Amino acid sequence: MAAGCPSPGPGPALWYHRDLSRAAAEELLARAGRDGSFLVRDSESVSGAYALCVLFQKHVHTYRVLPDEDDFLAVQTSQGVQVRRFKTLTELIKSYLQPNQGLVSTLLYPVEREDKKETAEDKDYSDGEDEKPPLPPRSASTSFSGSAGTCLSPVAQDGAADSATNGMTTMSHEYLKASYVLDLEAVKAGATSLPHLNKALVTSCKRLNRWVRGGVFIGLIRVVVVLQASSQGGDQELENLVVKLSVLKDLLSSMERKALKALQEMSSCPSFTSQSSMFSHSVPRKAKSIPVQAFEVKLDVNLTDLTKIGKSQKYLLSVDVEGGKLVVQKKSKDPHEDWNTFTHDKIRQLIKSLRVHSKLGIVFEKEKDKTQRKDFIFETTRKREAFCQLLQLMKNKHSKQDEPDMISIFIGTWNMGSAPPPKIMASWLISKGLGKTLDETTVTIPHDIYVIGTQENSVADKEWVDFVRGSLKECTDLDFKPIAMQTLWNIKIVVLVKPEHENRISHISTSSVKTGIANTLGNKGAVGVSFMFNGTSFGFVNCHLTSGNEKSARRNQNYLDILRLLSLGDKQLSSFDISLRFTHLFWFGDLNYRLDMELQDILNYINRKEFEPLQKVDQLNLEKEKSKIFLRFYEEEITFPPTYRYERGSRDVYVCHKQKPTGRLELEPLKTAANLMNALPQETVDTQRSKGFGVFVELREMGLEWKRERLAMISSCTDDIVTSDHSPAFGTFEVGVTSQFVSKKGLSKTSDQAYIDFENIEAIVKTASRTKFFIEFYSTCLEEFRKSSENDTQSSDNIKFLKVGWSSRQLPTLKPILSDIEYLQDQHLLLTVKSVDGYESYGECCIALKSMIGSTAQQFLTSLSHRGEETGNIRGSMKVRVPAERIGTRERLYEWIRVDKDETGAAKGKPASRSSQDLKTTSKKLASVENVGMQFGKHCDETEKASCIATGRAPALLPGVAAEDR
Repeated sequence: MAAGCPSPGPGPALWYHRDLSRAAAEELLARAGRDGSFLVRDSESVSGAYALCVLFQKHVHTYRVLPDEDDFLAVQTSQGVQVRRFKTLTELIKSYLQPNQGLVSTLLYPVEREDKKETAEDKDYSDGEDEKPPLPPRSASTSFSGSAGTCLSPVAQDGAADSATNGMTTMSHEYLKASYVLDLEAVKAGATSLPHLNKALVTSCKRLNRWVRGGVFIGLIRVVVVLQASSQGGDQELENLVVKLSVLKDLLSSMERKALKALQEMSSCPSFTSQSSMFSHSVPRKAKSIPVQAFEVKLDVNLTDLTKIGKSQKYLLSVDVEGGKLVVQKKSKDPHEDWNTFTHDKIRQLIKSLRVHSKLGIVFEKEKDKTQRKDFIFETTRKREAFCQLLQLMKNKHSKQDEPDMISIFIGTWNMGSAPPPKIMASWLISKGLGKTLDETTVTIPHDIYVIGTQENSVADKEWVDFVRGSLKECTDLDFKPIAMQTLWNIKIVVLVKPEHENRISHISTSSVKTGIANTLGNKGAVGVSFMFNGTSFGFVNCHLTSGNEKSARRNQNYLDILRLLSLGDKQLSSFDISLRFTHLFWFGDLNYRLDMELQDILNYINRKEFEPLQKVDQLNLEKEKSKIFLRFYEEEITFPPTYRYERGSRDVYVCHKQKPTGRLELEPLKTAANLMNALPQETVDTQRSKGFGVFVELREMGLEWKRERLAMISSCTDDIVTSDHSPAFGTFEVGVTSQFVSKKGLSKTSDQAYIDFENIEAIVKTASRTKFFIEFYSTCLEEFRKSSENDTQSSDNIKFLKVGWSSRQLPTLKPILSDIEYLQDQHLLLTVKSVDGYESYGECCIALKSMIGSTAQQFLTSLSHRGEETGNIRGSMKVRVPAERIGTRERLYEWIRVDKDETGAAKGKPASRSSQDLKTTSKKLASVENVGMQFGKHCDETEKASCIATGRAPALLPGVAAEDR
């Protein structure tokens, strides 16, 4: 129940379900089955309000119970009906237990909570050998944003005294690391004061003052309470406290004098003077230039070109990123080798093959408006991806655009097992290890963004950030800038970006959610960071879920709680969970899902490097297949062994038994790490797993004509970092970004205004209610959200589902802020279907505008979800009308790479078309939904025509297979 809301009454009534979802409430009432069954839950739409749910004639009726300004409660009534006010929820329910109170039915049968008592074995501790949950760190939750020098500020009072001490330590560390050299130079010049030390002391005293006010005064209050109970010794305690504060004051005042004397002595030492001079004039190292890389390939010869059969078709492709050119050289015995040089602007497109993963087509510009395509076969798929990455870097580096179109992201996740990190962890940060890793030609190229998530990390926040920054500098020669960090107990997430991107980052937000015992302890839970990169929104979630082989259901609930409660991103999108708030959402961590297979069988598969059978018994995969978690997330193929539970100090031995808090020795199932990814429509992507430990990435694919293969992802784990019983896991991603759009034609006028028109919308929602509904439309391209009228059609052939429809008269015409097609093709609409009676959502979805632009209406079809569960489907007809003078766009780098459609099985030279068949299939499935029940997730990727991409995030495809143009 939200803070500040009225109490249900003197004790928790059995009919009150505090955090129950609307869908779960309907299921409980359906199981009760009797008219007059009822329960009360917290409202999903209004903080501090309740929802009274009543079953009558197999339908659920919902009444909102709202608090007034005096915190009295009343059932919301129609206009003109007298309002009855009650002091508590218990009094309200007691009144409505009487007949003829205006409800659809008298309240007769309370539906009680399904409480479960937790046994000792159920308690959720750590994955290590601890027999009790670890205490929270002294700084229980911290966050920061800004430049490298920004200090981490505690936001919790737990361990306040140590926070103050840590602040002094941080100040000393920063002063000795950077500022004391400046004071030393001043002393050498004859100064009699230390301005930089003085500034550092003032800053520390301010922190101390905050600690005194927030911590010591609270302690004094406690002392007073004790003194009231026993006056003996009270005066002495207060006197001792005053003496200690006085001593502290003297120490601070003498610190500057002692430091000045020390620096004066140091300045007279010639050897130290020369060293400090060298240090103060050191120049930061520049990033390494990328050397020319060569790839041996074979020309893919078409059997119809008989003139080339039998001739040498070996080529050498040399990529000069710094020089901005590609040299294509034919290898032959002829001393005059055939070669051509193409500058970056003459390479028109890269075309990846779906059928042959090592094949790549390159389109060259030979003359003006004339192109030539050559298909090459690389030695391995990894070589092909490395070649594509280098060409992308070359395009970015020499682009005439001021802002990038694509960036690369590194996601790392590691359960550190409460052990200190190794001195060197380069293999993790440069993506070296087991599984799908980067080619050696690209491992040293820095990513644009590094996101590091850790669990059971006992290192202090500032020291951890410094350690990661230092490790990155050793690997890349770049001084990465930390832009955000969030900590919950020992769960941490830190985000670092290249220096040139620091000013492109804005709207930074951090949050955390506890899911430990009774959702009150932070030993399990999640931390998150979100921000804007120019015009693109990013979200990152690092979680540590409940451990234990038999606790999949609790892990599922952890995920749903995090999805609902993590407060990130645009606050205006609070009607939507975080899976719909971002262009790119990355979810990673120690998810703790296990492998359900006999231990010896698992080890046999590992020894044979056969990982596919293990995926079939991975609890995470099994729960995903049931649509209970991570809807429409995609996961990259796993080609590395389980990352837990190893013997510390080695990666040759798995430790398969664990001492439980009860004293019993139990078999500990192995776990495999995970990296999943999901995007705005038009596509979805995920990556890596291992124990339920990993990274899910939700790319809400921006409406760009985006292909899954453009996210050149790798997923792997290290095999040389052995301080923990877990191995670090990682994934890398190439993602498209947009810049803040500035129209060359200015703001839209009436004469050149773009419009978003709806011809009709039809939704099938999973509910036993028979209320009316309306739709809310949200988008960053709208000045404010818009609302439809109530649905004008409604029918049901199944008690569990309801079909509702809106004609064009009930739907608003939307006017985007800007009318340029270049702007609109990157925009999305978020839709939420809400009930008229309770204003609660019955499902949300996202529609990409790019596929809807045109003079004729386009069809869309996608699934609805709410609180992480699929709740129905929605389809309709709409068009985005763009005035002729606002049409005109440029090529984007993320459109530069595409999939060869001819590889999907269509006849050569003819594009694959699915429109007519999809329309029939879609219609059949929608009909079956009404008669048989929802077939959730089965047709979310089907569209009315090849150019109309499914507007929901697509379900996972087979590993290694990219989605064709939808």
